[in-house]
Amino acid sequence: MNNRPIGLLDSGVGGLTVVKQILRQLPHESTIFIGDQARLPYGTKTPPEIINFARQLVRFLISKNAKMIVIACNTATAAALPTLKREFNLPIIGVIASGSQAAVQQTKNQRVAVIATPATIKSHAYSDAIQQLQANIQVKGLATPEFVTIVENNQYRAQATQQIVQQTLSPLNEFAMDTLVMGCTHFPLLQPLIQQAVGPNVQLIDAGSATVQAINTQLQQLKLTASDKQIPQHQFYTTGKTEQFVKIANDWLQPAVITAQHVEVTALEEN
Repeated sequence: MNNRPIGLLDSGVGGLTVVKQILRQLPHESTIFIGDQARLPYGTKTPPEIINFARQLVRFLISKNAKMIVIACNTATAAALPTLKREFNLPIIGVIASGSQAAVQQTKNQRVAVIATPATIKSHAYSDAIQQLQANIQVKGLATPEFVTIVENNQYRAQATQQIVQQTLSPLNEFAMDTLVMGCTHFPLLQPLIQQAVGPNVQLIDAGSATVQAINTQLQQLKLTASDKQIPQHQFYTTGKTEQFVKIANDWLQPAVITAQHVEVTALEEN
């Protein structure tokens, strides 16, 4: 048994979708989350920049006594996971492997689309992972950075957003996929609009949700699971504005009511 928290990091609020699944699936586990809103979007940054930012966030979570790190960000997973696993001596999990495996298990017509940030699409991380699992699957990637902006600006319930989502996903209309990977942890907040845009016959894959199963497996293998008698604690930090972060977090994580603390980027850089 180990009652220390699971540490999660993201470029912004998207990783809260993974926190939500931990609250549902692993209710005795404590969490500590940091969203690097001051430096988003990660999807337009270079791999060295993303690695550096992710390294700083991992150090912050370790300083808060995290027992495991979850890179709840597809962009950071694609760019930084191998480096971070080499540099730090604790379990580190990304979100791409689980999302890819779920897509392979789901598709029937061997056509899988992936929507993600430009950096994730450019890395080919999903197409490589999916085709390593099953080589005959056709994978089409589409960069949708505007979806991150919509979520971070708390516009995912705005009336005009459905049309934006529809237009953004229109390049996938001729691909005839039966499975769509939401390859950014921000995107589940847009899931109803994405489903409406692609139609009811396309199965959506939430990579973050799939990752929680891998988290649970690794916690059990390493004997790091929390006691079922523990009252879990959940801590939230952001490098951005706490008011906006809390507004989105309380909407998404309800009925939980959370508060957040601000962390200066300079403090991360000095750590």
